[in-house]
Amino acid sequence: MLDISNMKRSDFYYELPEELIAQTPIEPRSASRMMLLDRESGRVSHSHFYNLCRFLKKGDLLVLNDSRVLPARIYGEKEDNGTFIEFLLLEQKENMVWEILCRPGKKAKLGTRFSFGGGKLRAEITDILEDGNRIARFECEGSLFAVLDEIGQMPLPPYIKEKLKDRERYQTVYANELGSAAAPTAGLHFTKELMREVEAMGVNIAYVTLHVGLGTFRPVKEDKVLDHKMHSEHYELPQRTADLINETKKNGGRVIAVGTTSCRTLESVATLYGGIKPCEGYTDIFIYPGYEFKVLDGLITNFHLPESTLIMLVSAFAGYENTLNAYRIAVEEKYRFFSFGDCMLIV
Repeated sequence: MLDISNMKRSDFYYELPEELIAQTPIEPRSASRMMLLDRESGRVSHSHFYNLCRFLKKGDLLVLNDSRVLPARIYGEKEDNGTFIEFLLLEQKENMVWEILCRPGKKAKLGTRFSFGGGKLRAEITDILEDGNRIARFECEGSLFAVLDEIGQMPLPPYIKEKLKDRERYQTVYANELGSAAAPTAGLHFTKELMREVEAMGVNIAYVTLHVGLGTFRPVKEDKVLDHKMHSEHYELPQRTADLINETKKNGGRVIAVGTTSCRTLESVATLYGGIKPCEGYTDIFIYPGYEFKVLDGLITNFHLPESTLIMLVSAFAGYENTLNAYRIAVEEKYRFFSFGDCMLIV
């Protein structure tokens, strides 16, 4: 039994053989396996994502995160001596000013200038933050996003060692709002055809935007879960989505979040305003067992890293014992894990 007042990071550990960490996306997208978890009974069954419509009901609502991943990893050199540098753009602070990760960090002193893509993009370090991240001011001809599109690479998670052949495979088919440092991976299973099927059966689709930060991959270092501080991420919930959520709830339908990012957006807004309304802002909500959900009736999510804030969120929604049991079964059944892996539907 989990002691909620004294949760330890180790309570969320499970053994994962390395060969189950998916290195490449499956083709087609919807061919991934889908575990079904009943959060009342804990019952587990197995299907594939292309069968999603069998488990939805007319009047349900899927809420998707339409954030688009920036090709935010760039390689360049120090302007004065040509020393190699790698930048990863994390968050836009103002027009051409970004918070970045860089390595080797010791080369990125205050005032140091760098060049990328043969001079197509230049940057100067203008501040060094407490956590070691830098603030950089960029210069280029035209749009920074256009230059990044030309010279940047996708910021794949550190556990993916294979090179990505098609960078659109690390985008959802509905990605629209540029700004994430990582993909909202639960949505990678959708194809345009499957989305049309979903809508044809009377299930609505709505969008929120939450720009995923690299804090998603930051490990929980504190032994006591409640001591962990969450990273902050920018979100937006538009009028149409607010209307659809409120209508769905009123009519007795289920609101099913696609991904932990959609879940965090909805629960952040409901916590802040006591209900769903159109808004935007920043959230650092930390959802772990004991949290009372205000919006969610279902969740589609991938299988997450041991001891991560994401498996803690899933445990809060599905129940701690149910979640750890489902993960044990997923390992036994050789599901594929993490960003390019399989998923689960929890209702």
